[in-house]
Amino acid sequence: MRMDTAPLASPGPSPEPSPGLSGDTLLEERATLSNDDGDHERFAHYVEKAKIMESAVTGVPVKALCGKVWIPNRDPSRFPVCPECQEIHKNLSRT
Repeated sequence: MRMDTAPLASPGPSPEPSPGLSGDTLLEERATLSNDDGDHERFAHYVEKAKIMESAVTGVPVKALCGKVWIPNRDPSRFPVCPECQEIHKNLSRT
């Protein structure tokens, strides 16, 4: 039994892109809530307990004494306390 095969057709010129589209890569920009070089990610921070509860219910970010803004989602007991938060808290306790 013989099977004849035809050569593949050349693709020819590429189709015109749709208006407004190009072959460039699209980059997705994401806003980060942290305002530093990432060191704050390694620490547990001081935040008002009521604000943490509110964040857990609403998903609204909290602001630590040191200024870090984020949505808490980790167990703080697994991290050392932020030295900046600790110093601020110590000074607040004195007054």
